[in-house]
Amino acid sequence: MPVQIERFYLGCLAHASYLIASEGTATIIDPQRDVDLYIDAAAKAGLRIEHVILSHLHADFVSGHRELTERTGAKVYLGADSGASFAHVAVKDGDTIQAGRARFEFRSTPGHTLESVSVILTDLDDPGRPPAAFTGDTLFIGDVGRPDLSPRHTPQQLAELLYHSLHEKLLTLPDATEVYPAHGAGSLCGRQMSSEASSTIGKQRATNYALQARSAEEFVHLLTDDLPPRPEYFAREVELNRQGAVPLDELPELQAFSSPEVLRMQDEGAVVVDTRPAMQFAVAHVPGSLHIALTGQYASWAARLLGLDKRLIIAGEDPEHVRESQLRLARVGVENVAGYLADGITGWIKGGFELDYIPQVTAQEFVDLRAAEPGNIAVLDVREPHEWESGAIDGSRNIPLGQLAARAAELDPAKIIVVHCKGGYRSSIASSLLRRAGLRDIANLTGGYDAWQTTVKR
Repeated sequence: MPVQIERFYLGCLAHASYLIASEGTATIIDPQRDVDLYIDAAAKAGLRIEHVILSHLHADFVSGHRELTERTGAKVYLGADSGASFAHVAVKDGDTIQAGRARFEFRSTPGHTLESVSVILTDLDDPGRPPAAFTGDTLFIGDVGRPDLSPRHTPQQLAELLYHSLHEKLLTLPDATEVYPAHGAGSLCGRQMSSEASSTIGKQRATNYALQARSAEEFVHLLTDDLPPRPEYFAREVELNRQGAVPLDELPELQAFSSPEVLRMQDEGAVVVDTRPAMQFAVAHVPGSLHIALTGQYASWAARLLGLDKRLIIAGEDPEHVRESQLRLARVGVENVAGYLADGITGWIKGGFELDYIPQVTAQEFVDLRAAEPGNIAVLDVREPHEWESGAIDGSRNIPLGQLAARAAELDPAKIIVVHCKGGYRSSIASSLLRRAGLRDIANLTGGYDAWQTTVKR
C-alpha cells in the first residue's frame, strides 16, 4: 500500500497538520494542541504513532507535541539549536528517519526561525511518485514565512537566510514535488497566503510573489519593507512551545459566576469576553465586554488584543459554547480563564443589571446618513493596510484592528464613528473596543465594505 498523507486543517487558526501513514506506522507533523484527533485517526486505521515532527517552534499556536509523546511514546524531532527543554531528537541538514516505507529527509531552512526545517517525504515503494515537501512556515502557497521572530537577528538578517533556504534547499526540488505548508489564508505568519491546501514547487516557482525576487537584496526589501507589526504574544507562544505545553486535561474546570460576582471581578480588572454572534451582542451585552464571536478567528484575536495573562470571563450562548471557547483559547496559550457568566446574558438581565448596546447601520442607512450629515460622520476602516489600499470608502481612515486599542485616542469623539471591515466580523470587535475606550457615538456597518460596494454599485 502506498504512503498515505492525511491533512488536518484548523480553520480558526489557519493551521495545517499532517498524519503520514505507512505499514502500520503514523508520523505526525506540526500537531495542534488538542491531539485526540490524531490518536483517534491512528486507532481507526490501526496505526502506531511513532514520530512527531515539528517544523519549528511555532509562534501563533500551542503545539500538542508534549501530550502526544506522553500518550503514545513517540519521539519528537526538531531542528538543532532550538533550545527546547523537552526530550527530542535534534535534527540537522541531511538527517533522515524511516517509518514503514516512508522516508523523511530533513533540510535545514532557517529564515522564518533559526531552527526551521523542511521535511522531504519519499515513498520507497513508489520511486516514480514525486516527493512531498512539508515546508512548515518556510514556504506557503502564495507566500513565505515572516522573518521577524528571532530576538537576536534583525528581520533583514532572517530574510536573507530565508532567501538562501528557499533557493538552495526547496527550489532545487523537482517541479512536481508536492508542497504542504503549516498554514493557509488568514494566518498571521504571512501576508498573501492562498486558501489552497497544497501546490507544487513548479507552480510556486512561477506564481509565488516572493519567489520572483531576482536577488537576495531584492527579496529582503520585498519581505521587510512595510512588514506588519508582530503580535506581542508571539514571543510568549514560542517559549510555551519550547517547554512543551501541559496536556489539556490538566487545565482547571471553569466556574460559573453570578452577575454580582462578574461585576466585582470586572472592577478588579477581569475582562468579559462575549462570544455570541454580532447581532446578539449588539442588542444587549454586559457593559465593558469585548466582543469576539466564536465563529471566526476567535482565539487568534483574543491573544492579539488581550495577551496571554489577562483574567477572562466568558459570556457565551450556552455551556457547550463556553467549553469550545476555553478549548480555542488554550490552543493559543490563553489559560487564565476564570469562568463564565452563569446563564449568560439572560442571567445578567434577570439580575436586573445595566445593559449596553451598539447601534448597527446597514450599507444603505450609512449612505443616507452620510449624505444627510456629511460633516458629522467619521468612517473607520479596521482592515489591514493592503486591503484598504486595494479599495476603500471615500474619506475613510484606516487603523488596523490589531492597532486600534493603542490608537483609539486618535479618533474624534465629537463625530459619529461608523466602523467597518470587509464583512463585519472585525468591525464588531472594533466597536466593542471603542466602547470600552469610552467612545459612545459609534455604529457598526453591517456587512462591511462588501455590503457598501454592493449598495453603491446598484
